[in-house]
Amino acid sequence: MSLKLINIGELVTYNSESQSMVIFKDIQIAIDGGKIAQIANKVSDCDNILDCENKLVTPGYVDSHTHPVFLNSRQDDFSYRLSGHSYDDIYKNGGGITSSIKGVREASDKTLIDSVFNRMNRFLSLGTTTVECKTGYGLSLDSELKSLKILDEVNKNHEIDIIPTFMGAHAFPAEYSKDKDRYVKIICDEMIPAVKRQGIAKFNDVFCENGYFSIDQSRKICIVAKKYGLFNRMHADEFTDFGGGELAGEMSAISADHLMNVSEKGIERMVENNVIGILLPGTTFSLGQDKYAPYKKMKRMGLEIALATDYNPGSCNIQSMSFILSLACIFLGMSPLDAIKAATYTSAKSLFIENITGSIEIGKRSDMIIWDFENYIKIPFMVTDHPIKHIIKSGKILN
Repeated sequence: MSLKLINIGELVTYNSESQSMVIFKDIQIAIDGGKIAQIANKVSDCDNILDCENKLVTPGYVDSHTHPVFLNSRQDDFSYRLSGHSYDDIYKNGGGITSSIKGVREASDKTLIDSVFNRMNRFLSLGTTTVECKTGYGLSLDSELKSLKILDEVNKNHEIDIIPTFMGAHAFPAEYSKDKDRYVKIICDEMIPAVKRQGIAKFNDVFCENGYFSIDQSRKICIVAKKYGLFNRMHADEFTDFGGGELAGEMSAISADHLMNVSEKGIERMVENNVIGILLPGTTFSLGQDKYAPYKKMKRMGLEIALATDYNPGSCNIQSMSFILSLACIFLGMSPLDAIKAATYTSAKSLFIENITGSIEIGKRSDMIIWDFENYIKIPFMVTDHPIKHIIKSGKILN
């Protein structure tokens, strides 16, 4: 079935030919077989017509950093932070990442599938049409494979597209707190080979940070992951200038994420090795911190930037990419057009799917948002109220 979108007041998207963001006025789009067939002032007749009523149309969001495989949220961590405890204090006292392990290890597959499926419903309702999803709350061979299986099952049965990432190197489970190198050995010798055999994950991620995985441990994990054909991503320099940006460059990682405390040398190494910086202002906001990633310096130095939510059960319970755009504009100093590009095209590029989705161009999958307002600046301007008229996923009108 084909679909024609008429009366588009404003179409805002990245354009591969001009390699820039473009704004089209009074345009039409023809969709056929779930892909964009035509973009013109007047397109061919189609089986169905959707009147956009002179509203704004943008690509669907691509959220390139999330942690949705968990049982229960950690609102107690929030209360502890309000009482003055730091993220690191909470982690060292049994909260944080490690407190989610029991739930994932003990929950049935069905329970986790239902939970993740509902979270994907929420993502999609907010305009996210593709989402990268990490494991990392099982932290044992069986529970990490289980988490990837959960993601694969949801992906097969949900409208949203899920890109799975293995993250056994998210934290050290309690049983290895006094023998961390032993856990690193298990990741390298047992988990990564098993993840490769399972064939679900495309990426590997490691939390390279003081108190988590050291530079040497992170390097070792990345080398083994690359050997087994997994592409590396990194949590880097979130709380301290730990050298994560430099290591991401050294390892030619696909992305380095967070980067609130990245050094100038780290940015240089990332630029030299084509590492994408994925910024997560929602985490800084949710943790009540005031040091956001140095976006303006990154842009000046030529670093490619993506945006994502970092949705997780504790430190950032945000699923709205629109809210992330607001934070990026207000606290990072991004322009609305740069923020839209970072949340769509560049996020897709960080997942190797920029030729499939992330922009509204002929031949790409028709993943789009039809907004209930006319101008793209209203996305970050409205902060918490982002009315959506329709979401189109692979040519299907979902609401």
